[in-house]
Amino acid sequence: MSIKSAMSDFKRLKLNLVKPVPSDYEISRNQTPKHITEVAQESGILSDELEQYGAHKAKVKLDVLDRLHDVKNGKYILVTGITPTPLGEGKSTTTVGLAQAIGAQLGRKCFANVRQPSMGPTFGVKGGAAGGGFSQVIPMDEFNMHITGDIHAVGMANNLLAAALDTRIFHESTQSDKGLWKRLCPENKDGSRNIPIGLLPRMKKLGLDSKDPKDWTEEEIGKFVRLDVDPKTITWKRVLDLNDRSLRGITINQAKTEKGLTRETGFDITVASEVMAILALSSSLKDMRERLGKMVVASSKAGEPITCEDLGCAGALTAIMKDAIKPNLMQTLEA
Repeated sequence: MSIKSAMSDFKRLKLNLVKPVPSDYEISRNQTPKHITEVAQESGILSDELEQYGAHKAKVKLDVLDRLHDVKNGKYILVTGITPTPLGEGKSTTTVGLAQAIGAQLGRKCFANVRQPSMGPTFGVKGGAAGGGFSQVIPMDEFNMHITGDIHAVGMANNLLAAALDTRIFHESTQSDKGLWKRLCPENKDGSRNIPIGLLPRMKKLGLDSKDPKDWTEEEIGKFVRLDVDPKTITWKRVLDLNDRSLRGITINQAKTEKGLTRETGFDITVASEVMAILALSSSLKDMRERLGKMVVASSKAGEPITCEDLGCAGALTAIMKDAIKPNLMQTLEA
């Protein structure tokens, strides 16, 4: 089925425009959404390109990009704003309203692309980001809370990297180069060593990929295993998808087992993280893997940038984010 023939069969849901205008939640609840498989079919998305998450939301596999590779691009309308107000500027409402006007009223093929809402503002004064009034994404409660877990994945990926960085600092402060070498690349019974796949990019970066690890000099082993992080240069914070002002500034490593390596850090909100920005920019899993690997988290005491790739974490972060890169499919009040 072509997109053109599919969209010609599109059936919009009728809006019950009542006055005075009810609350956003009431409007959302008073509309009966289509099953998400019906929305996908009308949009020209094939059944094997859809991953359902319940009756009203789904993910679209990236395979659709290959199938539609030769299709002519449509027009892209960017909705943005300036001088923010405490309750937002209505960008989501405007975006959804435009989509409904172009798609449901004018009968043109139209998709609204909006970011998954952060749950911080959802439970604050501002509220969610599903739009408002009669221009909403529905069901608005499912859209505002979790959807398919993308922001959770972003947060876990970000915090895994933060944990790996602090753990590396701890072990480097308590281990010799020989001890680190033994931990990172355990020796096999035959005396050989296997470099973990996550550390192969660092080996290549240091120019050690042309030599057998058992032939590395002590200096080369030291360069490979010791990042020598300068704690004062760490820019990587942990994240949380909730407004919790008490965590904006914290002191970590206060347990007796952490050998007195306390330092000040803090939490950002998840959607403000670099991982979130990379998710928005990535065009494929491979592209996302490369971008995540290039993230700089700190500098060494010699002033050299230390990346996610140096910590051997880029593959793990990509694994956590493998489903988050797939776009979510939902519907507006007019389907």
